[in-house]
Amino acid sequence: MNSILNILIDIASTPAILVALIAVLGLGLQKKPISDVVRGGIKTFVGFLVVTAGAGVIEGSLAPFGEMFQHAFNMQGVVPNNEAIVALALTKYGTYTALIMLAGMAFNILIARITKFKYIYLTGHATLYMACMIAVIMSVTKMSAVPLVLVGGLALGLANTIFPAIAQPFTKQITKNDSVALGHTGNFGYALSGFIGKYVGDKKKSTEDINFPKGLSFLRDSTVSITLTMGIVYTIVALFAGNDFISENLSNGTNYIIYALQQAGMFAAGVFVILAGVRLILAEIVPAFKGISEKLVPNSIPALDCPIVFPYAPNAVLIGFLTSFVGGIVSLFIMIATGTTVIIPGVVPHFFCGATAGVFGNATGGVRGAVVGSFIHGVIISFMPILLMPVMGDLGFQGSTFSDTDYGVAGIFLGKLADTGGQIAVVVGVLAVLALLIGLTIFGKKKPTETKEAA
Repeated sequence: MNSILNILIDIASTPAILVALIAVLGLGLQKKPISDVVRGGIKTFVGFLVVTAGAGVIEGSLAPFGEMFQHAFNMQGVVPNNEAIVALALTKYGTYTALIMLAGMAFNILIARITKFKYIYLTGHATLYMACMIAVIMSVTKMSAVPLVLVGGLALGLANTIFPAIAQPFTKQITKNDSVALGHTGNFGYALSGFIGKYVGDKKKSTEDINFPKGLSFLRDSTVSITLTMGIVYTIVALFAGNDFISENLSNGTNYIIYALQQAGMFAAGVFVILAGVRLILAEIVPAFKGISEKLVPNSIPALDCPIVFPYAPNAVLIGFLTSFVGGIVSLFIMIATGTTVIIPGVVPHFFCGATAGVFGNATGGVRGAVVGSFIHGVIISFMPILLMPVMGDLGFQGSTFSDTDYGVAGIFLGKLADTGGQIAVVVGVLAVLALLIGLTIFGKKKPTETKEAA
């Protein structure tokens, strides 16, 4: 039984396999020829592996940047990192995490079926991480196993339905259609960036329309502009960190400036690979999802990982990352001045979440929306972990914590319910949210079904 469970968890938490199976299921339900089913499944599988490879390249180049930054400016504190905190939590809460994850995916499909919120969350690792956080918080309430898994699974299913729905109005502005949604754990922050951009910016002045002097027209190529910009950023941090630290601890003796430029180039290469993978996925998963939409969950929309929006505004990706990181640095100095727990800016969350916030801010407010929205996003993901840590029990202060906004919103909500009313408050709160979605479905104004277009 455990071996079967482990296989199911491995499939569910591996996005490439999970989404490839979804594509195969969707094409099969449409009774496509076997050649089309195989082609669609394989290309979706490879597309996700390409995105994953690109993300790995970026994370590999950002890891030494984070070390250089901490050494250069002598920073000590808590570093938000989803992978690190999950690795700690799984040693104690692994079984509950696995069961909540499977229950949450089932509840997500059920909620999409019975409500007007038709989002099927397909980002497996994000689902696993959210399940892990919920398992930790639910365990603090001392709830017994069966209700813990059922209530935790329902909470996860609701989160995986609500957060894509919050971001969808802005996602539609980015993609110009309603065929795909965003399934990532920063959706609350992305929606907030889009909302802010709407009021502080001018969407007619897009980041993608930045006018460069004729002699600098080559900067319109996103690969070139990202490489040059990150080269400058890496070099500045490397100069502060010093050649001795970098050559002894990071570069295996390579000159620190050469190493910095190499890592900047790797960063740009990772972005290039991600954009290629995203295009491949969208070309396959959206048509394949039509079968699921028609047969299992009518009008369902796949919710995919945050790089899915990167091709729509590559300049906003870079602007969003840099301004979110600046927001994290400003927050750091505020924390030091006020004597709170110090949150060291996590370069990986500020890239993936900050970049996505930049795309959302640009969609509603152009350049100014991207800058302001991402900066405020950077401040939020710096301070929100401070509020989340106390509700995490023994794991609250382990040198790392969850970083993205959706962890903070869901975790603080469940944690505060547990603190104020214990198990009963958690159960009532989760059921109340489900009742709200059902109520909005029953009493909400029915809108004509929009024609879905391929992204």
